[in-house]
Amino acid sequence: MSGRTTAGTFTTGNPGRPKGARNRTTMAVMELLDGQAEAISQKAVELALQGDTVALRLCLERLAPPRKDAPVQFPLPRMTTARDAAEAAGAVLEAVAEGDLTPGEGAQIMALVDSYRRTLEVTELEARLTALEGR
Repeated sequence: MSGRTTAGTFTTGNPGRPKGARNRTTMAVMELLDGQAEAISQKAVELALQGDTVALRLCLERLAPPRKDAPVQFPLPRMTTARDAAEAAGAVLEAVAEGDLTPGEGAQIMALVDSYRRTLEVTELEARLTALEGR
């Protein structure tokens, strides 16, 4: 049985697994390990101290997980108008070309610049429209 809800979204006859429900395998593993976390952690530490590189990596990843993002610093001109975005984009490309930013970092920053440019464009258009309507 399918149809639209009052919100306009579709429903189906099979809602699937309830939100937050875990599958049987996960539940079995959790039950098996219940109460053993401290002993297992201690064993991993002992193995790491004995030179087991896999255990050592596991312990280090728990102590200091790898960073997903790192702050970057490079000169970026202030953007107060949509036109300023072209200068900012040039600064990002220059930073990538000089090796101050990786291409991935440059792409992420360029996406931010573009998003901000669009925000500035809408703001500028809204101001112009308000001025025209006021005449």
